[in-house]
Amino acid sequence: MECVIRAWNMSDAANLAAMLNNKKILNNLRDGLPYPYTIDAAKEYIYSMIHCDKTKTFPFAIAVKNQVIGSIGVFRCENIHFRTAEMGYYIGEPYWGQGFGTSAVEQVCNYIFTNTDIIRIFAEPFACNAASCRVLEKAGFQLEGILQKNAVKNGQIIDMKMYAKIKKERSGG
Repeated sequence: MECVIRAWNMSDAANLAAMLNNKKILNNLRDGLPYPYTIDAAKEYIYSMIHCDKTKTFPFAIAVKNQVIGSIGVFRCENIHFRTAEMGYYIGEPYWGQGFGTSAVEQVCNYIFTNTDIIRIFAEPFACNAASCRVLEKAGFQLEGILQKNAVKNGQIIDMKMYAKIKKERSGG
């Protein structure tokens, strides 16, 4: 079974809310998401992604058979880093370990490198999130370093890892 990345629809709100009402997922994301995660919060998020600046924010639902199983987004940096973007993603727990994360990361990188002038995509998973690190490695990201004591999550000071993927130059022919 293959996943696809697609635009968000307001009809995705119930699935999104159900997915994010899971501490195992929230414990691996940055702070700021409410818990419990309500359908109204999901609708607000989806609305903001539908109406975002499409030159800076590239949000996608990850879907299997048109049912949302996760989220992935790429966010352009600013100033001298305007051709660099940060990527974040998560997969609903029932879909862990099935290759959907790697597939979605590969698809979104291909989309960004084909359709924008972005040349570098990076991600900063928590160092303790081995599954997310493996997703990035399988999708061709290179570990650039350990960001020691880079975050405070759930009251704990933790390390993060810096991964990046660089757009390949096209060879002339």
